[in-house]
Formats: sequence, C-alpha cells, structure tokens
Amino acid sequence: MTRVAAIDCGTNSIRLLVADCTVSDSAGGAGASGELVELDRRMTIVRLGQGVDKTGRLAPEALERTFAACREYAAVIEELGAERVRFVATSASRDAENRKEFVQGVLAILGVEPEVISGDQEAEFSFLGATKELTGATDMEKPFLVVDIGGGSTEFVVGEEHVRAARSVDVGCVRMTERHLVVDGVVTDPPTAEQVAAMRADIEAALDLVGQTVPLTEARTLVGLAGSVTTVAGIALGLPEYDSSAIHHARVPYERVREITERMLTSTHAERAAIPVLHPGRVDVIGAGTLVLLAVMERTGAREVVVSEHDILDGIAWSIA
Repeated sequence: MTRVAAIDCGTNSIRLLVADCTVSDSAGGAGASGELVELDRRMTIVRLGQGVDKTGRLAPEALERTFAACREYAAVIEELGAERVRFVATSASRDAENRKEFVQGVLAILGVEPEVISGDQEAEFSFLGATKELTGATDMEKPFLVVDIGGGSTEFVVGEEHVRAARSVDVGCVRMTERHLVVDGVVTDPPTAEQVAAMRADIEAALDLVGQTVPLTEARTLVGLAGSVTTVAGIALGLPEYDSSAIHHARVPYERVREITERMLTSTHAERAAIPVLHPGRVDVIGAGTLVLLAVMERTGAREVVVSEHDILDGIAWSIA
C-alpha cells in the first residue's frame, strides 16, 4: 500500500486527491488489479487559464489564486502524510509563454515540479482513472469512449482495458466561452443564436479532427468526465446539492442532455446561479461545456452518457502507485 497525493491543475480548476493505493503489479496500468481508498478529495476554482487564449500568458491574479490553493493543498498533504506527490498541469500551462513562473511557484510551495503533460498523456490518465472500475462491468459494452471536457481542452480516448487511440483538441468550456461569448470583457447573458452557432462550428471542426485518428463511432459506451458533465448529471438527477456518490456512474440519456444544454444556453446568469448543484465558478461557462457534451453525443450516436467522478486525478494517483 502506498499513500499518494495527486494534483491536477487545469484551465479552470485545481484538484487534490490523497489516497491509499494497492496494486498487484509495479506498473499500475489499466490492466492491473487494485484498490484506491480515498482519504481527501477537493477542488478549487482558480481559473488559471484566464485570458490565455487571447494573451498567451498566465495572468498575475490567476497565478496568485493558484498558488493560494497550492498552499492549502500542501498543508493537507503534510497532515495526511502522503509518501509520493505528483503534480500534473494541463492545457493552460501548456499554452502560456510565462509557464516558468508557474513552475517555480509550485516548486517553492509543494516541493515538486509540475509536469506539463501533453494532451495524449492527459487522455491516458483520464482513461485509466475513468475505466478502472468499469472494466469488469457486464452491462457496459466495450470499447469505451472516454471524453474529458476541461476548461481549455477536451480529451477523447477509445479503448478496452488499454488505450487504443487518443486525441486532445482545444475546445473546453472556458476557452469556448472566452472566444465566443465575451464581448467587451462581459459574458453575453444569455448568448445570442449567432454566438452559439459560432461556438458549435468550432466544436464540430474539432470533432472532425478527432475523428481522423480516434474511431468515435466504434465506441459502445460513452463515459463523460469533469465538471461540465458531472454538473449535467446533478441537474438531470434534480439533486438539492452536489452529491458525488449519487452522480458517480449515473446514466444521463441524450434527451436530458439536449434539454439541459438548451436551458443553460437560454437562461440568465441569475437563473443558472440558482441551480443548487452548479458551482459558482461554472455559472458563466456551463453553457459551453454542455454544448460540447451534446455535440459529442450527436456525433457518436450515443443514447446516454455514463458519468464518472473518477477521472484524470484518479489516473494520476494510479500512475504514482
């Protein structure tokens, strides 16, 4: 058994998982048997990718929000006595000119250097975390298509026990919102039909790219990850508050995803903010996130999405073990 701490720093949020991992082989790969016992899991909206798509740089205030979260996580890691720590940084820090400032700040606080991973590596971690519990399920056909809708990018992975094909594309809920829905520094509330159409065109173009290397239509089970997807599940279930145990492995039919997407894209900020399961940090970007999910379901013909609370963070933890 190894006590590990996994940190996933994305475009919109930074998350921590401290867990005890037991695996049957040293590789800890997708085919290894084992158990992951969660000790602490938390998420902070830091919006590290604020303005990156436009400026190419991490904003000073975004860096400070991220470093404040790192200081909080360092205290948790020390208290729980994690033996190994791995910090993985994804889309926003890949794109930024001043990523050295980010790396140095994290190293000073946590004592580990963030690994700025490629989109393909990100996809493999997501697949491992999302499917490890599903590989023995008799009611889920393979291959799986794992779709991780992040803030700056979305990862697509097809595989059975192991990854067969993967692709990362730059359509995430924050990037699409900033690119298409922000006018004079303010998010359009609600967006116009023209804005939604432009956003949809970007998403469809990205799906065309994915389809060149990932056999999207061969997948038999769609597994959706990350905050946009889990929020859709919480809304579909009518939860009075966010409940990860209820959301994990929930199945949301296509029709409900379509209804929720239309609601998110036609409601005001105040109406979205009143939804109990919707995190305040996602109120402005949830419409773009749901549109990505809807487009994926329509492209693949998926009749439902299996929602997983276990994603890249769990994959990182398994990779340490």
